[in-house]
Amino acid sequence: MAVDYKKSGVDVQAGDELVDWLKKNPAKTNINNPNLVSGIGGFASLFKADFKDMESPCLVSCTDGVGTKIKLAVHFNRYQEVAQDLVAMCVNDMICAGARPLFFLDYFSCGRLDLAQAKDFLTGVRKACEQSDCALIGGETAEMPGVYQGGDFDCAGFSVGVVDQPKAKGKHLVQDGDVLVALPSSGFHSNGFSLLRKLFAEDLDQWESTLMVPTALYVKPIMELLGSPLAEGLHSLAHITGGGINNLARVVPQHSEVNIQPWSIPEPFLEVKKRSGLSYKGLLETLNCGLGLVLMVSKDQALAITQFFQDRNLNPFVVGDVQFNNKLETPKINLPEGWWE
Repeated sequence: MAVDYKKSGVDVQAGDELVDWLKKNPAKTNINNPNLVSGIGGFASLFKADFKDMESPCLVSCTDGVGTKIKLAVHFNRYQEVAQDLVAMCVNDMICAGARPLFFLDYFSCGRLDLAQAKDFLTGVRKACEQSDCALIGGETAEMPGVYQGGDFDCAGFSVGVVDQPKAKGKHLVQDGDVLVALPSSGFHSNGFSLLRKLFAEDLDQWESTLMVPTALYVKPIMELLGSPLAEGLHSLAHITGGGINNLARVVPQHSEVNIQPWSIPEPFLEVKKRSGLSYKGLLETLNCGLGLVLMVSKDQALAITQFFQDRNLNPFVVGDVQFNNKLETPKINLPEGWWE
């Protein structure tokens, strides 16, 4: 008896059905997008680079995954949340350069293509792209029997954006005395789940709603800020992902001391500390502990920028400042003494 591709575990027809479904259900950001020349269905996608309003346009690229949170997606049969995580991990990184996301591509790999699972996942990707004003321009779905077992899968995301180089944000703009304004995280986001799955293994189902909260999308409020008169007061941004508070060292000059002041750490993170035995310092260097995005802003604009986000119900809060110390060769993060005593 002949053994064809389908009998070996790869259903090409199911893949074609998924592509057809995507074509019939495009993201809102794809519909009538004048820059999208050709998208899903071909061998490559074309996106018109038309940046006449920029002095020196620079393309910005980001790629990421969602780590072992995908194990919980399979366990709870919930895929839209990790799909938002995937988009957010890329576009939230991108806006740290002051860049506007243009388009997104996804890679979805599994042992056997389950159309319901894949459609749920891609619905989440599509919705997250819409919330980020980002076109879903293409992607890849791969069946790899023998590599993935049961309902296991993996995913990766890729995004491209643009920034006018003279308006790019980063450590080169940070000034002595800059204030750190934080936008809160929505939860654990998609970092630290190898630890979290171990800590909550015995009562995992009781923590489903907390563990599956997707990563917050910060694109729209940051793009709105960058288009306002307050834009010059924004110097640098840090997306707080794996490594927690240490991400701040990536977006300040080498001779900087980042002085942290206390904030109210959300209860789920304190539960992690209780179960793990981590010190507070270890907790802060592992998880976001309530910090989603941290902005370094000029001291004289800090109040106005904080109010800008407050007016949009984003609940910003100040978490410290930056002081220059020419004796330092690398950035130093100072945690407040007695914070937890």
